[in-house]
Amino acid sequence: MSIVLVTGGAGFVGSHVVDELLALGHDVRSLDLLHPAAHGGVPEGLAPDADWRWGDVRDPAAVADALTGAELVCHQAAMVGLGSDIGDIADYVGHNDLGTAVLLRELARVGFAGRLVLASSMVVYGEGRYACPEHGLVAPGPRAAEDLEVGRFEPPCPVCGRPLDARSVPEDAAVEPRNVYAATKLQQEHLCASWSRETGVPVTALRYHNVYGPRMPRDTPYAGVASIFRSSLAAGRPPQVFEDGAQRRDFVHVRDVAHANVLALTADEPVPGAFNVASGTPRTVGDMAAALADAAGPDAPRPQVTGGYRLGDVRHVFASADKAERELGFQAQVDFAQGMREFTTAVLREPPG
Repeated sequence: MSIVLVTGGAGFVGSHVVDELLALGHDVRSLDLLHPAAHGGVPEGLAPDADWRWGDVRDPAAVADALTGAELVCHQAAMVGLGSDIGDIADYVGHNDLGTAVLLRELARVGFAGRLVLASSMVVYGEGRYACPEHGLVAPGPRAAEDLEVGRFEPPCPVCGRPLDARSVPEDAAVEPRNVYAATKLQQEHLCASWSRETGVPVTALRYHNVYGPRMPRDTPYAGVASIFRSSLAAGRPPQVFEDGAQRRDFVHVRDVAHANVLALTADEPVPGAFNVASGTPRTVGDMAAALADAAGPDAPRPQVTGGYRLGDVRHVFASADKAERELGFQAQVDFAQGMREFTTAVLREPPG
């Protein structure tokens, strides 16, 4: 069995990766900053058999120490979500891109010849894939604020203005990040690809779609939408659904995401490239809010569609998971309804402070 370094191993996805690797008999080491935007201290429930080290992936000494003897590296450490506002921009670039660059430099310095798996995101695509009845596949630009204000949420064909049909996004689709977080995730992929060409070490980039499940952080601007809706229900408030609730996403359980990482780390042969990690079945945000409310019981408040919007959001982005199934052997196992029922009572991470 191997020594595996998981950066961000105390985090939402990282802690599940640590659990599965330990269950397979690997020696697991984690380097985690416990960033105050996501953690109020050392989380409860961390696996006692892992080697937990508290440090910053931007610190070369901390990274070098954590890398000692590591044969596999799973890079989860990052600031996630849309954040609060543009004031977060330097923090996102620092933690996500500078942190990745420091890790890659230290890997090169020690002559690392193992395997690197990067946690990427579906946000690198920007809007998903669309087809116009007349012009075929097209790439609509960012939605205009004046359209969103009056409830025109669907992006039109950039050529003729006609309505578009949303399609699942394959990994070879064009990338066009639409917010700061997305830009930093794409830059992580570019940095890792450049490092891989220089060193010959294979890199697998896993583009997570909308991850939910136990240990998700709650009541923070960096939490995912499922966590925000669950917190509303727990407080007796109806989930507030932006736009008209018909925006489509792919909700994938955190245990499935962790398993995709382990498959990429432990496959008989390296599986380089980018892979969608998704259930393969799109749902609307309204569907997800309704499923949570149903699972919370008959007295739970029903979701409210607000018509509100965020300029950094995209309308539809959901994945083709065919490549991950074909090359990684990955198929999501947690049923959506089952996962939502579990999520209503799952232990979430307490908010910082």
